Amino acid sequence: MQPTYLPWAGYFNLMSRVDVFVLLDDVQLNRRSWQVRNRILLEGREKLLTVPTCKAPREAAICDIRIDHSTDWREKHWKTLQVAYRKAPHGVAMLEVLSAAYTGKQVLGLCDFNHELIVLLANCLGIGTQIVRASALNCTGKRTGHLLNLCHATQCDRYLSPFGSQEYLQADGFSEQSTISLEVQLFDPAPYVQYRACGFVSHLSIVDILANLGTTGASSYVRSRH
Repeated sequence: MQPTYLPWAGYFNLMSRVDVFVLLDDVQLNRRSWQVRNRILLEGREKLLTVPTCKAPREAAICDIRIDHSTDWREKHWKTLQVAYRKAPHGVAMLEVLSAAYTGKQVLGLCDFNHELIVLLANCLGIGTQIVRASALNCTGKRTGHLLNLCHATQCDRYLSPFGSQEYLQADGFSEQSTISLEVQLFDPAPYVQYRACGFVSHLSIVDILANLGTTGASSYVRSRH
């Protein structure tokens, strides 16, 4: 999976079910993707938080993208998260988990910052899966060829794919090109009570679940196969 900013529950569901989780940081960044933004709930409405990035060549890989710190976006995001969740049932505990990333030393790389957040959140959820960056594996190839090379580099015999990738993997002949078993993740987020929300808003950042259900509740939520 690409290194997402404040990922949703399905991201951590996938992570909890594997032995090695590869951060796909050696592919081109889509500047409108979840790698630079995600959604929370602010006063009952969706709020999009976006990480500003510096200009870079269009083909630049995620691992080479730097964050634009010319504005104090971290403070803005941090204050927004506080306003959104400090009065939620478990909001204070959730904010304590994220505090170091938003109030500590500035991180220059987008992947570095997202990686830090992912580790903080995974630890909070009790997920100890090994996380490896694709850029450190130096694998070649495109699309499914690149994916298979990553699988071989990590010596895996089973690959768990997010549902959205199933179609192109089958079209590219993933199973025909390798003896690696292909499995597809099916995760349908169940409704839960959200702070100040009139109706359930699905697919928000995991921080919404942590603030409303707490560490134990969120840990059970991401591990369930709804």
